[in-house]
Amino acid sequence: MARYREWDLQCKVYVGNLGSSASKHEIESAFGKYGPLRNVWVARNPPGFAFVEFEDKRDAEDAVRSLDGTRCCGTRIRVEMSSGRSRRDERTRRPRRSYRAKL
Repeated sequence: MARYREWDLQCKVYVGNLGSSASKHEIESAFGKYGPLRNVWVARNPPGFAFVEFEDKRDAEDAVRSLDGTRCCGTRIRVEMSSGRSRRDERTRRPRRSYRAKL
């Protein structure tokens, strides 16, 4: 099985704001209603997010529209198409502030 970072970005969905007890089965059940799934990966350390890969990008887009803001795994989840960038990537793209004292 391919690592979640190697999945097809057009079919890859990010699921955020998951509780620490989120299960792969619950996510498969909620997202599987929108089409066949290729992969589901749930973060454990740190917990709170997951990635779901659909077989078809239209199914992924339908799931994003329908499930964003709904309750799953005990919390209100954020669902969006994956950008392919990690938070680490975003931090390195931001310009750094200079903390030197100005004369």
